[in-house]
Amino acid sequence: MESLIDLDQRLFIFFNQQLRNPFFDFIMPYLRDKNFWIPLYILLVFYFLLHFKFKSWIAIAFAVVTAVMTDQLSSSVIKPLVHRIRPCNDPSFSAEVHLLVGCGGGFSFISSHAANHFGLACFLSVMLREKFKWMLPVALLWAGLIAFAQVYVGLHYPLDVLCGAIFGSMIGTMTGKICKSILMKKFVRRSF
Repeated sequence: MESLIDLDQRLFIFFNQQLRNPFFDFIMPYLRDKNFWIPLYILLVFYFLLHFKFKSWIAIAFAVVTAVMTDQLSSSVIKPLVHRIRPCNDPSFSAEVHLLVGCGGGFSFISSHAANHFGLACFLSVMLREKFKWMLPVALLWAGLIAFAQVYVGLHYPLDVLCGAIFGSMIGTMTGKICKSILMKKFVRRSF
């Protein structure tokens, strides 16, 4: 376990210190800010309204359920169980941290930002992959940038965001498949 923590800290220093540059210092705090993405979320709601029409409330509700599940399970269940201190709050490590945003309280493992955004990325990919073949790589790149930003700004270790990404991806894939099956059943029933 010590060697895994050591590797995680060395990777953190690489991403947080060695990749430092003025452009990343400027853009990364925005990328991890949920308010920065509000126009995208509004655009997705409008797309669901146009694409799914009378069934759009089901897709929107499942997107919300995905975000609530990833957020609440990561922050209210997993973080209190693991108790990993954020790199910026760890007295034995905080001197190594180039912090670009407020450190805040709470625990570090798993990253709720990573879980939430990978959950939404996988949900959207399942829901829209037939219409948009490029959805999966673009959605994963989007979520990956947000997860990377969490490490770059000094709030999470790489293992926090990796495990958050895996956790969120599992939930988003599951909710996407359930939602899609419900929408398909409704569509099949109406077509007969």
